[in-house]
Amino acid sequence: MSINEIIEAGKEIIHAEIKGLEGVIDQIDTSFAKTVELIAGLKGRVMVTGVGKSGIIARKIASTMVGTGTPAFFMHPVDGLHGDLGAIMPTDMALILSNSGKAKEILDLLPSLKSLNIPVVAVTGDAMSPLARTSEIVLTCSVENEACNLGLAPTTSTTAQLAMGDAIAIVVSQIKGFDSQTFKMLHPAGELGRQLMSKIGQLMITKDRAPFISEDAPMTEVIEEMTEKSLGITLVGSHSNIEGIITDGDLRRAMLKYKDKVTTVKARDIMSPTPKMISEDKLAIDALDMMEKHLITTLVVVDDASRFVGVLHLHDLLGRGKLALKNV
Repeated sequence: MSINEIIEAGKEIIHAEIKGLEGVIDQIDTSFAKTVELIAGLKGRVMVTGVGKSGIIARKIASTMVGTGTPAFFMHPVDGLHGDLGAIMPTDMALILSNSGKAKEILDLLPSLKSLNIPVVAVTGDAMSPLARTSEIVLTCSVENEACNLGLAPTTSTTAQLAMGDAIAIVVSQIKGFDSQTFKMLHPAGELGRQLMSKIGQLMITKDRAPFISEDAPMTEVIEEMTEKSLGITLVGSHSNIEGIITDGDLRRAMLKYKDKVTTVKARDIMSPTPKMISEDKLAIDALDMMEKHLITTLVVVDDASRFVGVLHLHDLLGRGKLALKNV
């Protein structure tokens, strides 16, 4: 294959997977809602299982659930048949992934799960399969074709399973009120977790590098300062007396409002007074909460005496693309 043929072949595979996912959207129905309600109200844990490629996806879904506040664990069906079913409590439930719904290991496990009297939810591509007929709730997750050129290797079907599992986990987390504070407690390690638990003082842009213009500055100076500092904002006033803030949005609104007279406009005419502020001793997770609440991307950082010390941008919370702390 030529380079161009390889590229086109890769694009075709992705298009096939996208088409499969689009088909899954139409399969989100009352069974999905019942599954979400069951998990959201569960007193115990979700045992997620599957064999082969479905087993790999099941393990990932269990991990996503745990990471978003839903107690869950993965159990290989063969391990379940050899003693691990002892880990299941009466308050638990089973979420079983099998595209065909006919995998021997899964079918061998079903009688034991039934004897434990726990709810069984099937995620399968065949609503008439033995697994589906034995489950309390059936989530159909079928795709027309696998992305594999032979139509044999689980590709589109496992992508569909993963998307269905993610949808379940995230909707359940929304119902449970899973928020950034809970995320912080559950993710104390890892790059993102460490970043969000950092002090704002470690992440902020210090005052010497923060964008500032005077109240009398013309639009040309406002645009020059915002362009040079590349934060999408500039503060108005001085380090000791911040009068307001001008954002990209303020600029756009000013241009629409003043049009050909925009060059006569001063900073004070378009600034927003009293920009949102946060203490340098707060955590990055607190800043993220404030940004989400007010739908903004920049905060003014102050010390214990409410004196200006820097500026924090959303990109700094996320390491500007590489999750790396500054000055550490």
